[in-house]
Amino acid sequence: MATKQKSAWFCNDCGHKQSKWSGQCPQCNQWNTLHEELIASTQSRFEAQTGSASRPMRIREVPIGETPRIKSAIQEFDRLIGGGIVPGSLSLVGGDPGIGKSTLLLQLSNALAKQGLTVLYVCGEESVEQTSMRAFRLGIDTDNLLLLCETQFSAIKTHIDQVNPDILIVDSIQIVYKSEIASAPGSVSQVRETTTEFMHLAKGRGIATFLIGHVTKAGEIAGPRVLEHLVDTVLYFEGDKQHNYRMIRVVKNRFGPTDEIAVFQMQAAGLVEVPNPSQIFLEERTKEISGSVIIPTMEGTRPILIEAQALVTETVFSTPSRRCTGLDQNRLALLLAVLEKRMGYQLFRCDVFVSIAGGLHVGEPGADLGVLLAIASSHRNRKVDSETTVVGEVGLGGEVRSVTRTESRIKEAIHMGFKRCIIPKRNLKGISEELQRKIQIKGVEFVEEAVNELI
Repeated sequence: MATKQKSAWFCNDCGHKQSKWSGQCPQCNQWNTLHEELIASTQSRFEAQTGSASRPMRIREVPIGETPRIKSAIQEFDRLIGGGIVPGSLSLVGGDPGIGKSTLLLQLSNALAKQGLTVLYVCGEESVEQTSMRAFRLGIDTDNLLLLCETQFSAIKTHIDQVNPDILIVDSIQIVYKSEIASAPGSVSQVRETTTEFMHLAKGRGIATFLIGHVTKAGEIAGPRVLEHLVDTVLYFEGDKQHNYRMIRVVKNRFGPTDEIAVFQMQAAGLVEVPNPSQIFLEERTKEISGSVIIPTMEGTRPILIEAQALVTETVFSTPSRRCTGLDQNRLALLLAVLEKRMGYQLFRCDVFVSIAGGLHVGEPGADLGVLLAIASSHRNRKVDSETTVVGEVGLGGEVRSVTRTESRIKEAIHMGFKRCIIPKRNLKGISEELQRKIQIKGVEFVEEAVNELI
């Protein structure tokens, strides 16, 4: 008598499992994310060898040493992940289709293979011929880079046992499947189980592993949220494919700082490092126009100068438009309300458009004052001094709040040739006299002071 197959409902976002369908996931409270999957009759066993059995240790008995790193020839990538690749680490790389994930990892494979390391590149979505053609266009020619077109995990593991690579790259994790699991490749169960298997392989054998992940319509990595919890590092590609610039952002890193970004330029030879992003973002700036303000922002530990542009025009419709690119829509609404309350601007009669030039998305509150001044500049049609930078967080009462790492922002402004900097008044006491001799620094306490000072 054939055994009846059991099924369960899994959440696409968080991976929560339950026996019945419901419209809302009780774990993450998302709607319409549950879908049905078959459950294998026997519990799958981990195929990876995890080494010797562990034992409890006192915290003072744990040997503490410097984390070993594998340096690559791509300096921006090494800085991005904290100084180099950690052996045995598991990294997840996500981004829109065609943005450059496979290109970057092929270039990384070439750089590591030239150092004598064995790299196994599992190209499950493409044939070996397609991947080799891309490698040929990138000028990659090394004997230590091995290509494998396979999607079944057991077959991939067999080749890993034979090759014993130092670096493993899987393109992509959504196409790899285990035959023991009845659900289709890319499902919650398949992604969770295969990622767990790769984690045990990486930790047990010291293989630095990179997984490429698809993204959803919302821009998040497809699969359950547990996928990001399993890995050590999560890298996101950002940037519009219509531009040549690509930003890689670290949102999770167990071996280094988070919120770091690295900027690359897509060229015929692949992704080329951009060591000075501020110069790239400002090279097309037009100085003698209204609605343009330069803001020194912090992306991780790196200060970057960006240009905030605003356009305010009268509307003929009853409901004005509020559009922004590279900025949070709710933050824009807050800044407009502050301008109407504190400065008396009748923006409810105007369409407002705000954009961060260059395709960079800014999430830190230190850009508030610069965006607010760009809107005020366009509304009054008066340009802001082109040699002035502005930084500060704006509160609901119109006060300008302090920001972090003010000296790093000012040093970047000095490096790019700016003569003046508007900062929160509370940050003045932390500025050294040496910096104050190199650039004119003005502290403001309320948005009215900043507007009257520059516009």
